[in-house]
Amino acid sequence: MAQAQAISSVNLLFRGSIKSSPRIQDKLCCSKKLDSLQELGVKASEFNGLAIAHSRSSFALPCATHGIQAVLTNDKETASSSVVGEKPLRKKLNKVVLAYSGGLDTSVIVPWLRENYGCEVVCFTADVGQGIKELDGLEAKAKASGACQLVVKDLKEEFVKDYIFPCLRAGAIYERKYLLGTSMARPVIAKAMVDVAREVGADAVSHGCTGKGNDQVRFELTFFALNPELSVVAPWREWEITGREDAIEYAKKHNVPVPVTKKSIYSRDRNLWHLSHEGDILEDPANEPMKDMYMMSIDPQDAPDQPEYVNIGIVAGIPVSVNGKELSPATLLSELNEIGGRHGIGRIDMVENRLVGMKSRGVYETPGGTILFTAVQELESLTLDRETIQVKDSLALKYAELVYAGRWFDPLRESMDAFMENITKTTTGSVTLKLYKGSVSVTGRQSPHSLYRQDISSFESGDIYNQADAAGFIRLYGLPMRVRAMLEKGL
Repeated sequence: MAQAQAISSVNLLFRGSIKSSPRIQDKLCCSKKLDSLQELGVKASEFNGLAIAHSRSSFALPCATHGIQAVLTNDKETASSSVVGEKPLRKKLNKVVLAYSGGLDTSVIVPWLRENYGCEVVCFTADVGQGIKELDGLEAKAKASGACQLVVKDLKEEFVKDYIFPCLRAGAIYERKYLLGTSMARPVIAKAMVDVAREVGADAVSHGCTGKGNDQVRFELTFFALNPELSVVAPWREWEITGREDAIEYAKKHNVPVPVTKKSIYSRDRNLWHLSHEGDILEDPANEPMKDMYMMSIDPQDAPDQPEYVNIGIVAGIPVSVNGKELSPATLLSELNEIGGRHGIGRIDMVENRLVGMKSRGVYETPGGTILFTAVQELESLTLDRETIQVKDSLALKYAELVYAGRWFDPLRESMDAFMENITKTTTGSVTLKLYKGSVSVTGRQSPHSLYRQDISSFESGDIYNQADAAGFIRLYGLPMRVRAMLEKGL
């Protein structure tokens, strides 16, 4: 019955269009009547059939036909699609939270979202330790680009405590070298975007990641895990902008102030854990990085001629103090970045396998992180037995792969993290390290839970370990090798 009433209403709508002015009626059809029809519950396919039937009659519906074609491009988006001016919307969204840096790309994305999705844009910036200069003047830039609001959240302590330190405790290193600086930062930012979307009533989120990199996956898997109802818009996978010049032209056309900061020849990502460098001469793995490229660490050749000793206090696998002074997670890491940076610590040059399949060459600076990884591993040499270390190291590889691939909120990583937390309960103590011209070496370690016993390890005879017991152990341990050798010799 409801469907019949809806069809009847449509017939009245079309008959009325014969009597009224074509221009007025066309506008009416394009704006109010399509929405009214959808409210009545008529399916897109039924509406399409009605439009075809009426198109065979003696009167014309120029705007209605145009509007129907645009709206019904995708039946699933019928309820939200519309037309603004002459350009059809991809999908009508109410409000989008955009990961915003203030650079050219994200500045251009703001008007692009408004133009193509008919939405309000809330810009979001996360402070994960990228530096105060990158936050200067952001609100004015965002609003000048067309955003209705800028939200900035300080995530530094959360980033270090809930993301960096768990990876450190797990010993997660990707492909032997990479300490996962960018990989750990994306989920904390994406999680905050989901929170902001809920706070401002947004129905979508957006990012400026390209379709070639890992970050698009990291952002979107977090969105999926925390709020699967949010729509995700990735302009670089949709728009026709292909480079910087196109972006500048689009910005001028839409009266968006183009950032006047000097364009770096490198693609960089900085946070409290690391600074990455990609692009330009680094794209050829045969090229040595330029000396002036580095920003967090001094060239080891120019580092002080005298070593510096630093003591790291650790509780249950988590760093808590530097040189006896207890510090918050973010403050502790900041201090170690400064100490390590002046000694040229933590420079890594590697060719890695991106999640999307290609290889890429990157150079990373992780001074504080390199110090902390060394400290935790050295303390584990006292507190974990052989089998535990081997199992932990094998799981650490998978843990690192999950983080690199953006699966931070995957139940597998969370379960593995519970194992790491449990297995390192006794990894408490302190480690003293010597920093000298790019190198980190251990000089001392101690723990109240140390499995090292001097009375057992000593070359002197003791009551616990009888050296004569080794003979029987060796015979049994080597029995398979002995049997094989006997077989080969016909014994």
